Amino acid sequence: MEFKDYYQTLGVAKTATAEEIKKAYRKLARKYHPDVSKEPDAEDRMQAINEAKEVLGDPEKRAAYDQLGQNYRAGQDFRPPPDWDAGFEFTGRGFDGAEADEFSDFFANLFGQAGRRRQHGQGYRMRGEDRHAKVVIDLADAYQGATRTISLQVPEMDAQGRVVTRQHSLSVKIPKGVKEGQHIRLTGQGSPGMGGGPPGDLFLEIHFHPDQAFRVEGRDVYASVPVTPWEAALGASIETPTPAGPVRLKVPAGSQSGRRLRLKGRGIPGQEPGDLYVELTVVLPPADTDKARELYATMARELDFDPRRAGHGRR
Repeated sequence: MEFKDYYQTLGVAKTATAEEIKKAYRKLARKYHPDVSKEPDAEDRMQAINEAKEVLGDPEKRAAYDQLGQNYRAGQDFRPPPDWDAGFEFTGRGFDGAEADEFSDFFANLFGQAGRRRQHGQGYRMRGEDRHAKVVIDLADAYQGATRTISLQVPEMDAQGRVVTRQHSLSVKIPKGVKEGQHIRLTGQGSPGMGGGPPGDLFLEIHFHPDQAFRVEGRDVYASVPVTPWEAALGASIETPTPAGPVRLKVPAGSQSGRRLRLKGRGIPGQEPGDLYVELTVVLPPADTDKARELYATMARELDFDPRRAGHGRR
């Protein structure tokens, strides 16, 4: 997938005001709208122009796109970094699949979930609009619960029509047992109401920081734990880490690398808690001393073992 430079598409500078973006869009629309244009690629050009206007004409999506695009140029091979939109507040609901598919794969990958748009034409409403933001927490917070101060970026339009961001810091209680993708609702933290009406709510979508020790699938957690050859062969009781702290684990005799052991209920807490799966990795000691080489040579002589021979497969 290629990175799209929406400023280049509309022919405006990255410092363009909202009014300059509107003018550029109207000028291009008059030239390429399929109903009036004689250009052979009018339909494709108009789709690209509409897509650029959808992003640059919305302060929230524009601010997130500007931050993302600092290190990319048009046509460059592109994959969205994980959680690229974390920390931005967006208004209204997200685009569903059909709406996002009206534009390019680039747009759908970025804004199919993260992008939000304001909803109009819903009639008279006193209550303010809901807002949404993605936040990234530590896996340990899901095990224990926590109170965290979270700073969000709220894109706004200044008096000159340029996008600026305001920092919005708030104290958030992370409930014990929260899952990735779950939403925390903060009542009254959304957009102000109209005519003195109540404000909307702020919904925080929870994601976990990448963790070198653990992998999460739903409420289940996976960990890779190294063991020695004698622990795997003879069995052992070892200490293994979990997001809630170390626990003792029984390694059955005759274990091989890749064997998966289940610690029931040690995954993310909940009414039905997940499980923790420990995958064993047998690690050989290095043969870097005379004594170590002698021991390996003794094993080679005295053990009738060939891993390539039938009957010596994994257990």
